[in-house]
Amino acid sequence: MYTPPSNAIVLVLARLFISAIFLMSGFGKIFDFSGTAGYMESHGMPIASFFLLGAIVFELAGGLSVLLGYKANWGAVLLIVFLIPTTLIFHGFWRVEEEAQRMETIQFMKNLAILGGLFFVYSFGSGSMSLDRHLSKKQQRPF
Repeated sequence: MYTPPSNAIVLVLARLFISAIFLMSGFGKIFDFSGTAGYMESHGMPIASFFLLGAIVFELAGGLSVLLGYKANWGAVLLIVFLIPTTLIFHGFWRVEEEAQRMETIQFMKNLAILGGLFFVYSFGSGSMSLDRHLSKKQQRPF
């Protein structure tokens, strides 16, 4: 019986942990669309509903892509494109009052750490335990 190397399992766990925050957030936005749109408007976002729909698509498509290891590098790109403006717009610790700076700094730094993980996924792919690897093996079979 084939036993995958331990680093393959670690990569699956890493993809699960990175994608979980985006999947939870994306579904949360769906179930509280008007509340989230209002929050975005309070931060000066124009046409908040349009950007909210985009955020939901990017978070769910990117999160599922990374989780399943299907075109994970492109899923990571979607999440990076989502996360950079989100971090700058909603966690600009340099713009908030002193009482909120600590919390916004933590959120900002958390997002930077997530970006680092996404850059790893983009650079190195999803590993051997992924849909991409499974599908590439199927295509190599002659019948």
